[in-house]
Amino acid sequence: MSSFIADQTFKGKTYTQKRLPRGEYENCIFEGCDFSNGLLDNQNFMECEFIDCNLSNSNIKHTTFKEIAFSHCKMVGLRFDECNDFLMGFRFFDCTLDYSSFYGLTLKKQKFIDCKLVEVDFTETELVQALFEKCNLNAAIFERTNLQKANFITAQNFTIDPDKNRITKAMFSKDGLEGLLNKFDIVII
Repeated sequence: MSSFIADQTFKGKTYTQKRLPRGEYENCIFEGCDFSNGLLDNQNFMECEFIDCNLSNSNIKHTTFKEIAFSHCKMVGLRFDECNDFLMGFRFFDCTLDYSSFYGLTLKKQKFIDCKLVEVDFTETELVQALFEKCNLNAAIFERTNLQKANFITAQNFTIDPDKNRITKAMFSKDGLEGLLNKFDIVII
């Protein structure tokens, strides 16, 4: 039986060996907590904030993230594609999301600000009007991804094949054009 936990602050807690009690967490703050390699599956987080937390390689299967803010978090290898996608919504600021997967999710107007997204899987993801502000997208996978009206103006190191993705009205800086032309093996000076 899960419990309802609201308006609580969890500071400096470690949940690597011991599970965070199963529950519905609403308007809670998790600050400096370590969930790495832990079990966060089947949880419900609504309007919560994670600050300076390590969630790397956590099991988040069937977990609900509704209106969640992640700031300064390490989130390597997370399978967001295994979460409950009903009402899914989050913002990422200064987070490391390397090797994570957003495969097949609908993330319209998603905000990634100042994030590392190395080798993140965005295959078949709906990222209409998404913002990738000052993000490192080195080796991120964009295949059959809807990037219409997405903003890549300050993004770096991305490779996006316009023939395999929908990029109508997406925004890129002139410096970012190389990431759209990589498949042609041309030299841009």
